[in-house]
Amino acid sequence: MGAMIPYVTDTPDIAIPASLLPADGRFGSGPSKVRPASVEALGAAATTYLGTSHRQKTVKSVVGSLRAGLTELFSLPEGYEVLLGNGGTTCFWDAATFGLIERRSQHLSFGEFSSKFAKAAKDAPHLDDPSVITAEPGTHPTAVADPDVDLYALTHNETSTGVMMEITRPDGAVPPAEGGGLVAVDATSGAGGLRVDPAAFDAYYFAPQKCFGSDGGLWVSLLSPAAVERIEQIHASGRWTPAFLDLHIALENSRLDQTYNTPALATIFLFDDQVRWFNENGGLEFSAGRCDRSAEILYAWADASPFATPFVAKEEERSRVVGTIDFADEVNAATVAAVLRRNGIVDTEPYRKLGRNQLRIAMFPAVDPDDVAALCACINHVVGALAS
Repeated sequence: MGAMIPYVTDTPDIAIPASLLPADGRFGSGPSKVRPASVEALGAAATTYLGTSHRQKTVKSVVGSLRAGLTELFSLPEGYEVLLGNGGTTCFWDAATFGLIERRSQHLSFGEFSSKFAKAAKDAPHLDDPSVITAEPGTHPTAVADPDVDLYALTHNETSTGVMMEITRPDGAVPPAEGGGLVAVDATSGAGGLRVDPAAFDAYYFAPQKCFGSDGGLWVSLLSPAAVERIEQIHASGRWTPAFLDLHIALENSRLDQTYNTPALATIFLFDDQVRWFNENGGLEFSAGRCDRSAEILYAWADASPFATPFVAKEEERSRVVGTIDFADEVNAATVAAVLRRNGIVDTEPYRKLGRNQLRIAMFPAVDPDDVAALCACINHVVGALAS
């Protein structure tokens, strides 16, 4: 299973019975499903919130609510801080090369996105070449303690392949408080849907267009006191940094509940509304629990299917938020995705550069587990119709 993905020239005219269809057909891995209740809340606040100054109380109060909500959601210990900035996770990688990596970093590379931070560090002329530990797509490597490394770059969930990893500090690594390396975690598609212990990281960064049911263009980083100290030390050293990528500027502005330059106000509002929904219903256990239920449904279906199988072989590494399912060679996954799209079930196509005969299905907290079950039934129907 899982041969290179074929192309679709003509989409078969297959109608999926209405009784099988999910209530909401959005299964994209980003931008992800935005809850209608969040959109309604934004609409209700539009005339007093949208189009107002991000330096004034109306917007700053929402940013403050968001920062407090994230502190509660992730049970951040005393001294941890929530930073915000514009540009998304890709921007944060560049910012980290200026403001978090002192000299040399170690990167775990096991997919498209985990490899990008490694490249950013390698391309930075003021840093030594990073240590990069790779693994084939479908699994993940393990960080190795290295006294020559001042930042370990991990990825909680590789969005391109559907691999997740438990976040822990490298075995034997010297703690940051004793001069050891920081642990920075790309949690773009995992934050809010996977459990994590704040004691295991120093920078846990993500964007709101995945589990947080909002739009892109914003990054958030949860920083330990050691990470804050690193930012302040690098700033004091006089290292030149573009203002847009300056984490010290982001730190100063975040403490004032604002961003350095104008943010997308709708994005912040939707983000805050999703965090409120999580916290009001039980916090991270609630949101991660919804993802767990969806993943159990998807992988149980794939394990029992005669034509589908989970791409990630190890059960403990199968993502609970982004599921990748390989199809048998005789079933054209691209055709299945095209038929699903024609029936209002969208964004189940695989990550383009992975190039496998598979579907990629987001199971973020906003996605109802019952809709995942309905999707599985719809796929069965489409495959059966194609074979008849």
